Amino acid sequence: MSDLQRQFAKAKLSTYPATAPIPFSEADEEEETDHFDAALPLDDDSSSASSASSASSTGTVIPSSDQKLFARPQGSPNKRTLNQIPWTTYFERELFLESPSDTVTIIHHVYLTSPVGTAPLFVTHHGAGSSGLSFAALTSEIRKRLPSAGILSLDARGHGSTSISPEPEILDLSLETLSADLFTVVQMTKTQMGWKELPPIVLVGHSLGGAVVTDVAKRGQLGNSVLGYAVLDVVEGSAIDALQSMQTYLSTRPVGFPSLESGIEWHIRSRTIRNSLSARTSVPALLKHNEEKRGSRPWTWRTDLAATQPFWEGWFIGLSKKFLEARGGKLLLLAGTDRLDKELTIGQMQGKYALQVFPEAGHFIHEDLPEKTAMVIVDFYKRNDRSALVLPPKVSDMLKASKKL
Repeated sequence: MSDLQRQFAKAKLSTYPATAPIPFSEADEEEETDHFDAALPLDDDSSSASSASSASSTGTVIPSSDQKLFARPQGSPNKRTLNQIPWTTYFERELFLESPSDTVTIIHHVYLTSPVGTAPLFVTHHGAGSSGLSFAALTSEIRKRLPSAGILSLDARGHGSTSISPEPEILDLSLETLSADLFTVVQMTKTQMGWKELPPIVLVGHSLGGAVVTDVAKRGQLGNSVLGYAVLDVVEGSAIDALQSMQTYLSTRPVGFPSLESGIEWHIRSRTIRNSLSARTSVPALLKHNEEKRGSRPWTWRTDLAATQPFWEGWFIGLSKKFLEARGGKLLLLAGTDRLDKELTIGQMQGKYALQVFPEAGHFIHEDLPEKTAMVIVDFYKRNDRSALVLPPKVSDMLKASKKL
């Protein structure tokens, strides 16, 4: 470089402002890599955990185009967010299915993504105190592996956005009633969506929901459409033993929260739900804003679990026997082998059902480990898929063919 070129370069650089180098911080890098929602939309004013107030006359709510389902999140990438993730991130639509009776009218609320063609429909039932959004993260992982699969996830009566009018003094949450509700929801969804027949169904239930789907499978009301049923982290023996300490557990929970975000944070910090993304989706549906609570914790539990105590034993007594005897494929997912009772241990040794254990998960297996749970459930479906079954030719047909030759 000549002297003239050097002088020109110095003169040019002198016109730019001096800037100090950006310091490197390992902490900043850790925060950046710990940011878990880079590909998920944040909720906005037009989205809610359930749009019950905007239900259409047909009982169906489909996300509008202005909900920015695929928008990038706003705000600093170096800070975790506890913002609610809307149901529209995971499901195609929500349905409000009105079922009148002699004494009350119940409007069942369900989240639905319809199956395509001959693809299966995974029908999910949550546990006590939870909601249909408990399966949202699992839904996403199932559809990654089976893009044409459908998902039907309901809110049980007394949970989520399912409503009863007039509101009863004592809520009937008996196993018989919950099983009848699940059957009704499946049939009403078929009618609402104009399906000529039910698609192949895989029933999936967590905790109390496991008892419900097992009871539905045992009753056989859905006929041959049920390929099998998967039960998540509940067996008769350990469930009944755990009931003795249930009231103690309930007394340790906060009576309320200052905000939805604090409710989400409590579930994560207490390790009730160990997956932040799932907690941001499912927890808001567990809480309601109580206008009468003028204190610092207006967000209270939507379902009074203590009031359901009269039904606890009825949910689980006889569960193991029904699980082993009902028709269809059987899958049991547990967070530990210590949960197996004697009847199920013998059944497992006899190969009567498939067993998968996730010791690193908590009670909410499908929320803590949605990817691993989806892999097991999709594999379970494929092993029980009758459409993929190829039967060998009949001996008589083979003999006829040989004579022609």
